[in-house]
Amino acid sequence: MKQTVKNARSAMFLARLDGLRRIAAFVEGYCGQQALERALGLRLNLVLEELFINSVRHGHRGDCDEPVWVTLETGVGMVRVTYEDTGPPFNPYAHLEAKSPDATGVMRKIGGLGVLLTKELAATRDYAYVFGRNRIRLALTR
Repeated sequence: MKQTVKNARSAMFLARLDGLRRIAAFVEGYCGQQALERALGLRLNLVLEELFINSVRHGHRGDCDEPVWVTLETGVGMVRVTYEDTGPPFNPYAHLEAKSPDATGVMRKIGGLGVLLTKELAATRDYAYVFGRNRIRLALTR
């Protein structure tokens, strides 16, 4: 049986908007270590930025010292992201419209596009609330 080598890195951040710089540095360091393409690094950073901002603003209602965990794992042709926070249970993907916002021909209200963006940038996504944490898992193709 062929075994896959896993190249993963995890970090914990406080739910404070000023933590965005640390997340960007974490992603950049990981991508450099794994020799990942710049375009993939930019997509990873954008996805994590959107999830993190939503955690701080909506899950925790502002900056606080609650933890947010991020794990990046390189697999064959993809990078898996596991994102966890301790906000109230909320599945961001359960409330998305089936149609693309530009397909409706009407202006939509401001907000909610970040979640749609994370959905569109990921090849796969799932959500679970486990052990008091929101857990979002995404896979971005290389």
